Amino acid sequence: MIQRPRSPIFSLTATLVAALAAGCATTQPEPVYEPSAAALEAMSAPSGDVATSTQPLEPQPISPLDDPSSPLYRKVVYFDYDTAQIQPQYINLLRAHAGYLYRTPGAAVTLEGHTDERGTRDYNLALSDSRADSVKRFMIAEGVPADKLTTLGYGEEQPADPGHNQQSWALNRRVELVY
Repeated sequence: MIQRPRSPIFSLTATLVAALAAGCATTQPEPVYEPSAAALEAMSAPSGDVATSTQPLEPQPISPLDDPSSPLYRKVVYFDYDTAQIQPQYINLLRAHAGYLYRTPGAAVTLEGHTDERGTRDYNLALSDSRADSVKRFMIAEGVPADKLTTLGYGEEQPADPGHNQQSWALNRRVELVY
């Protein structure tokens, strides 16, 4: 039998196969990485982009629109059946919102008018527009620039309460102030 010389690749391959076969015979657990104290400290240190301070965090001031103790937190005006006349109990609420809009640069509001389900679709759309316009006219009379006020009339399309009774209808006859 003639023996041919083996190539270096064949020898390397044979060595690797033998090493793998020997390595498979016994299973050694993989070493578990445990970071050093210095590595842990480096991981917990803030990056250069973050300002560090030993001072406690100050609570961010809450907007009066989101503060339940503020009159501006209330943003709904309700109406009697078949009218766009603002009820007296909502005058101070609307004055508070008008003052906020007047004093706050960049603040603007959308006045969304709604009705209950009674009446035709066209009638309810017109009534919801009238309710939103009524609130807009009041705010303008209180000094709010007209360009800070937008009106939309939804008619009966977005009820606050889907019920079919007096209580539900009363909740649906409204103008919502949406900032």
